[in-house]
Amino acid sequence: MEKLVLVIHVIAALGVIALVLLQHGKGADMGASFGSGASGSLFGVSGSANFMSRATAVFVLIFFTTSLTLAYMSSHKEGSGSVVKTMAEKNALGKTTPASGADTVAPPAAPTQDIPK
Repeated sequence: MEKLVLVIHVIAALGVIALVLLQHGKGADMGASFGSGASGSLFGVSGSANFMSRATAVFVLIFFTTSLTLAYMSSHKEGSGSVVKTMAEKNALGKTTPASGADTVAPPAAPTQDIPK
Protein backbone atom coordinates (compact mmCIF):
# COMPACT_ATOMS: atom_id res chain seq x y z
CA MET A 1 0.00 0.00 0.00
CA GLU A 2 2.84 2.35 0.88
CA LYS A 3 4.50 1.81 -2.51
CA LEU A 4 1.25 2.69 -4.33
CA VAL A 5 0.89 5.92 -2.37
CA LEU A 6 4.54 6.71 -3.04
CA VAL A 7 4.08 6.23 -6.80
CA ILE A 8 1.02 8.50 -6.78
CA HIS A 9 3.00 11.04 -4.74
CA VAL A 10 5.84 11.14 -7.27
CA ILE A 11 3.43 11.44 -10.21
CA ALA A 12 1.62 14.31 -8.47
CA ALA A 13 4.94 16.05 -7.77
CA LEU A 14 5.99 15.76 -11.41
CA GLY A 15 2.55 17.01 -12.49
CA VAL A 16 2.82 20.08 -10.27
CA ILE A 17 6.31 20.82 -11.59
CA ALA A 18 5.23 20.45 -15.22
CA LEU A 19 2.09 22.54 -14.86
CA VAL A 20 3.85 25.34 -12.99
CA LEU A 21 6.53 25.50 -15.67
CA LEU A 22 3.93 25.54 -18.47
CA GLN A 23 1.89 28.40 -17.04
CA HIS A 24 2.45 31.92 -18.22
CA GLY A 25 3.38 34.67 -15.82
CA LYS A 26 1.51 37.93 -15.36
CA GLY A 27 3.67 39.63 -17.98
CA ALA A 28 2.80 37.10 -20.70
CA ASP A 29 -0.31 39.06 -21.77
CA MET A 30 1.80 41.79 -23.32
CA GLY A 31 3.80 39.24 -25.33
CA ALA A 32 0.61 37.59 -26.59
CA SER A 33 -0.60 40.86 -28.06
CA PHE A 34 2.57 41.16 -30.16
CA GLY A 35 2.11 37.77 -31.79
CA SER A 36 3.94 35.27 -29.61
CA GLY A 37 1.25 32.70 -30.38
CA ALA A 38 -0.30 32.36 -26.93
CA SER A 39 -3.61 33.78 -28.11
CA GLY A 40 -4.02 31.00 -30.65
CA SER A 41 -3.61 28.14 -28.21
CA LEU A 42 -5.93 25.17 -27.94
CA PHE A 43 -7.93 26.53 -25.00
CA GLY A 44 -7.88 30.20 -25.95
CA VAL A 45 -6.36 32.95 -23.85
CA SER A 46 -8.44 32.60 -20.70
CA GLY A 47 -9.36 28.95 -21.18
CA SER A 48 -5.81 27.71 -20.83
CA ALA A 49 -5.24 29.75 -17.68
CA ASN A 50 -8.37 28.35 -16.04
CA PHE A 51 -7.60 24.78 -17.08
CA MET A 52 -3.96 25.01 -16.03
CA SER A 53 -4.71 26.61 -12.67
CA ARG A 54 -7.42 24.06 -11.88
CA ALA A 55 -5.21 21.15 -12.94
CA THR A 56 -2.39 22.54 -10.79
CA ALA A 57 -4.76 22.84 -7.83
CA VAL A 58 -5.84 19.20 -8.27
CA PHE A 59 -2.24 17.98 -8.43
CA VAL A 60 -1.32 20.06 -5.37
CA LEU A 61 -4.27 18.61 -3.45
CA ILE A 62 -3.19 15.07 -4.41
CA PHE A 63 0.42 15.89 -3.46
CA PHE A 64 -0.50 17.18 0.01
CA THR A 65 -2.88 14.29 0.64
CA THR A 66 -0.26 11.70 -0.27
CA SER A 67 2.34 13.57 1.82
CA LEU A 68 0.13 13.37 4.89
CA THR A 69 -0.72 9.72 4.14
CA LEU A 70 2.94 8.75 3.80
CA ALA A 71 3.79 10.57 7.05
CA TYR A 72 0.98 8.76 8.86
CA MET A 73 1.99 5.39 7.43
CA SER A 74 5.64 5.81 8.40
CA SER A 75 4.84 6.91 11.94
CA HIS A 76 2.48 3.97 12.54
CA LYS A 77 4.73 1.33 11.01
CA GLU A 78 5.45 -1.74 13.12
CA GLY A 79 8.86 -1.49 14.75
CA SER A 80 9.29 2.20 14.11
CA GLY A 81 10.23 4.53 16.88
CA SER A 82 13.09 6.23 18.55
CA VAL A 83 16.52 4.62 18.38
CA VAL A 84 17.26 5.88 21.89
CA LYS A 85 14.05 4.31 23.20
CA THR A 86 14.87 1.00 21.52
CA MET A 87 18.38 0.97 23.01
CA ALA A 88 17.04 1.85 26.46
CA GLU A 89 14.60 -1.07 26.28
CA LYS A 90 17.40 -3.43 25.26
CA ASN A 91 19.56 -2.21 28.15
CA ALA A 92 16.69 -2.72 30.58
CA LEU A 93 16.23 -6.28 29.35
CA GLY A 94 19.95 -7.00 29.57
CA LYS A 95 20.38 -7.85 25.92
CA THR A 96 23.52 -5.76 25.47
CA THR A 97 25.73 -7.90 27.74
CA PRO A 98 27.75 -10.54 25.88
CA ALA A 99 26.49 -14.11 26.10
CA SER A 100 29.92 -15.73 26.38
CA GLY A 101 33.36 -14.73 27.58
CA ALA A 102 34.70 -14.79 24.01
CA ASP A 103 33.23 -11.36 23.27
CA THR A 104 34.89 -9.64 26.24
CA VAL A 105 38.10 -7.67 25.87
CA ALA A 106 41.02 -8.57 28.16
CA PRO A 107 42.35 -5.73 30.34
CA PRO A 108 45.76 -4.36 29.41
CA ALA A 109 48.77 -6.03 30.98
CA ALA A 110 50.28 -4.45 34.06
CA PRO A 111 53.50 -2.52 33.44
CA THR A 112 56.67 -4.41 34.29
CA GLN A 113 59.68 -3.15 36.21
CA ASP A 114 61.97 -3.48 33.14
CA ILE A 115 61.05 -0.02 31.92
CA PRO A 116 63.71 2.58 32.86
CA LYS A 117 62.55 5.73 34.58
